[in-house]
Amino acid sequence: MNLAKNIRNTATRVLQNEAGAILKLVDYLDGDFEACVERILNSKGRVVITGIGKSAIIANKIVATLNSTGTPALFMHAADAIHGDLGMIQEEDIVICISKSGNTPEIKVLVPLLKNLGSVLVALVSNTSSYLADQAEYVLNATIEEEACPNNLAPTTSTSAHLALGDALAICLLEARGFTPQDFAKYHPGGSLGKQLYLKVEDLLDAQLIPKVKESAGLAEVILEISGKRLGATAVVDEEDHLKGIITDGDLRRMLQKTLDIQSLRASDIMTVNPKTISSDEFAIRALNMMRNHNITQLVAMDGDKIAGFVHIHELMKEGIV
Repeated sequence: MNLAKNIRNTATRVLQNEAGAILKLVDYLDGDFEACVERILNSKGRVVITGIGKSAIIANKIVATLNSTGTPALFMHAADAIHGDLGMIQEEDIVICISKSGNTPEIKVLVPLLKNLGSVLVALVSNTSSYLADQAEYVLNATIEEEACPNNLAPTTSTSAHLALGDALAICLLEARGFTPQDFAKYHPGGSLGKQLYLKVEDLLDAQLIPKVKESAGLAEVILEISGKRLGATAVVDEEDHLKGIITDGDLRRMLQKTLDIQSLRASDIMTVNPKTISSDEFAIRALNMMRNHNITQLVAMDGDKIAGFVHIHELMKEGIV
């Protein structure tokens, strides 16, 4: 068989196997899952997630998702737990133990210790007839038929199922808490994601750099204002400083293609009336979306009926939002 075709066939089989297993989890959602969500919601403690091997890696990811969506969580390695890390568990914490078989030696040692502490024990397990499932107060059923590995050995489909069920748990908690984009921003202040959620147009404006000319301004004054402020455009205002239009460097080029009789031209002859504007207290991501929708590179930012400045796509790029 052609090597490339064989690779594609294998990849297709793996993805179909894992996707099918995840969809099958819908049939396993039951009262235990619902009760577990409610127990976490009503708990004053944290969610402690533990596991060993690949399950420990999945546990770390679920912990990260819970923390970023409003549910305090921490990771405890199952092997380290019996060598001192059990001390991190507080009285009202809920412990989720992740295991495919539910019968590994480390789990069998750990579970009685957790129960002696009085911890609420949740099993996220692919074997509901296991020791772990029998001992747990709640069982999150992540049963799979087989791994994607051709030898049915390497944790592949099972870890995908565990991860997906953990995501389902986190999002159920998120929605039940009424977790908003503003809440999300509190936990993601860095990077482009955080800036999309909290950076406002006013944060990008320079109050000392507002290019504007009167409607009666000549072409030379318009060019000097656009060049001097280096924003590629200028606002055109009336005598009361109300916005009447905008002139971009593109408008100047198009005007020169139409006529060389430039001596009599005034800003009012060149400007685009009713320019696109945005309130200075809007989020910067909205400014970006407006620019994309209208295929423009700048917007006039307004503070009420006064010009607050220009927001340019280059500023958004500099902030890492684009």
